[in-house]
Amino acid sequence: MPARIFYIFQGENWIWIALDITFLASIIFMIVVIVLENKDPTKTISWSLVLVLLPVIGIILYLYLGRSMHKKKFFSRKGISDHLSLDELTREQMIQLNDKKFIKDERLVSKRNMMKLLLQNSKALITQKNQVGVLNNGKKTFDSIIHEMGNARDHIHLEFYIIEDDSIGNRIKDLLVRKAREGVKLNLIYDDVGSWSLPRKYIRELTTAGAGVLSFMPVRVYAFANKVNYRLHRKIVVVDGKVGFVGGLNIADRYLRGLDSNNMWRDTFIKIQGEAVQSLQAVFLMDWRFVSGSLVIEESYFPPNDIGNNLLVQVVSSGPDSDWHSIMQAYFSAIATAERYVYISTPYFLPNESIMTALKTAALSGVDVRILLPDKNDSWVVGRGSRSYMEELLEAGVMIYFFVKGFTHSKLMIVDDVFASVGTANMDIRSFSQDFEVNALIYDGETAQILKKDFINDISGSLLIKIEEWRKRPRMDKVLESVARIFSPLL
Repeated sequence: MPARIFYIFQGENWIWIALDITFLASIIFMIVVIVLENKDPTKTISWSLVLVLLPVIGIILYLYLGRSMHKKKFFSRKGISDHLSLDELTREQMIQLNDKKFIKDERLVSKRNMMKLLLQNSKALITQKNQVGVLNNGKKTFDSIIHEMGNARDHIHLEFYIIEDDSIGNRIKDLLVRKAREGVKLNLIYDDVGSWSLPRKYIRELTTAGAGVLSFMPVRVYAFANKVNYRLHRKIVVVDGKVGFVGGLNIADRYLRGLDSNNMWRDTFIKIQGEAVQSLQAVFLMDWRFVSGSLVIEESYFPPNDIGNNLLVQVVSSGPDSDWHSIMQAYFSAIATAERYVYISTPYFLPNESIMTALKTAALSGVDVRILLPDKNDSWVVGRGSRSYMEELLEAGVMIYFFVKGFTHSKLMIVDDVFASVGTANMDIRSFSQDFEVNALIYDGETAQILKKDFINDISGSLLIKIEEWRKRPRMDKVLESVARIFSPLL
């Protein structure tokens, strides 16, 4: 384009001048559109820079990746909401929280407003009668999931971002085929982009056995621009409406064995029994309605609960179909109300200004804030972009650790020995607004301390970053980190 501008000043080649003016006007128009969408300022600046520096490529990328659908409803939640009487139950629970009927542990008083927040922004009901088990890493997680699915009598519901045609993928597929042939109702949702390499043969074996298998927002050439940037990142398993699983693992060998023999895969899943399983079930059924076009609710999906424990759990889902960034707001509230400590583990760390402010404010207030990140990330841009936030966090007193034993993929937050969040959402802009996510928020001292013990074990073998040494890193690293920070929100 610079050559074309030269022609303008020379008064030559009016065809090229007209094309240049039109092209320039198109870029300006698109930048205005991006600004008027009122996105996160970081994203607005990033897309504007891409359009200015790489005009043709930038326009194509924006059409495919940048168009916002957050304010457009993907589908109606009314059927599920009416069946579970969510509006009525939400109002009742708001009253009960004001009367302190849910708060039997005085240490949870500081989290009452967060419970209200999640009732308001996502109708995340507070469930009381639950048991929660922590599952560390692939072997424990897959063994537990396979055991429960093997004992299924009525139905199995699964949704995952990634399913691969490998050893663990086939082990689970063979079990599902057997259960479907036994008459167990089976429905499976997989993300079309995350499971791009999943062969038709794999799916056909399941459907031939009687299973319902559907992809989430399948990507075709004609619809690519509308769908590729909004992905199903949830990992949910529900068995007979009585047992549920949620966490960070996908169905692939690397989640079981690690990236290689020298690099373990560190991850966290939880097993839930009790009332909260109904909440996971509701999230799955809403997703199933979206992919299938039909709402299927059977009484067996919501069986009576026989758990006697008093353990509070809120299952929170969020995505571009939500009115609010529910999980991001939950993270913000948990950090802002912390009194003693906040421990966070996340593989991808690209916080918005609200989360950055909350973290720095907590640390400067004397709260023990620690963040565990991978030493080597599986995304070069996101890994570099994450490091651009380190210096200002270190200056505020946040302690940052790099996990050096392999790749840490846990999406975990623990606060004050009374609260924990385990789920699928990373602490990054993409999880906050673009991907469909689900987290279990657990208000229980025993579970929080189990997760805290695991976290302490993880950081004991990790690299603690010292601010003096961090400032001495090569200048080129700083440049690359700053550039990656600009572009990482686009990926």
